Amino acid sequence: MIEHHLVAPESPSRVVVLGASGFVGKNLVSHLADLGIATVPLSSTEIDLCTPESVTALQRVIREDDALVLVSAITPDKGKDIRTLMKNLKMGEHVSTFLEQSACSHVVYISSDAVYEDGANPVRETSCCSPASFHGLMHLARERMLAYALGKSGVPYIFLRPCALYGADDTHNSYGPNRFLRTARKEGIITLFGNGEEKRDHVYIKDFSRLIGLCLMHRSEGILNVATGRSISFFDLAQMVNGLCENEVQIECLPRGMPITHRHFDIALTLRAFPSFQYTPLQTGLSETLEAMLNKPGLKSGHDA
Repeated sequence: MIEHHLVAPESPSRVVVLGASGFVGKNLVSHLADLGIATVPLSSTEIDLCTPESVTALQRVIREDDALVLVSAITPDKGKDIRTLMKNLKMGEHVSTFLEQSACSHVVYISSDAVYEDGANPVRETSCCSPASFHGLMHLARERMLAYALGKSGVPYIFLRPCALYGADDTHNSYGPNRFLRTARKEGIITLFGNGEEKRDHVYIKDFSRLIGLCLMHRSEGILNVATGRSISFFDLAQMVNGLCENEVQIECLPRGMPITHRHFDIALTLRAFPSFQYTPLQTGLSETLEAMLNKPGLKSGHDA
């Protein structure tokens, strides 16, 4: 369940964003600015959460009436091994240590749907958490760390577990909308695994920022999956991208190396918690992303999520 500590939305006095230089963080900071919410964007160059000194640095910056958004992580495109896992857990440890020793008004943690077991279908907030990857294990462990630390202070917190995100500033280039749009535009090719039969859900980054903003303004507490509830096959996605491109695009199929799996989401909890919230149709989000890509060559890469 989701509990809103503020039934009527109210802007937090200030929001501190850890991981502000990454894909999610940058878009969120921009969205909060549009809402007129004061924001302190922090990247790893300003506070390195991998070091013990980050605890003191956070204490110098974060005030008791601040809301805190933690989106900083070393993402799978930068490493999927044990070393990466341990670095991410260190970051979680240091933020948790800060939260045990200091106060803030609200915490939003950006987790991942990778915390669920692969066989969960449809995925609900009550689905079994049994990660198959170090990435998912890291997020689940961080959730437990933060819940333990915040349980002592009573500060409300919400864990958001998004499915795959897409948008022009994405730095991960994962299989799906971001990669398809880039390769279609630059190389005239979209490459599928098998015939692209797998069905997945995809969330537009602007929608994710809007949802985070709502959680902040309601001081929402609980666990919430972030998904549109409408999964699409990678083949149909490739055809959609092809239809948006002015250049000729060839769809190529590689031999399949893994069994076909699908993932669908039950978004009933989102509909109850935010009944007026609506996701951007995929066709519209892809069109806006492509237009932004065409107007912004040479996208920045980074380590924050």
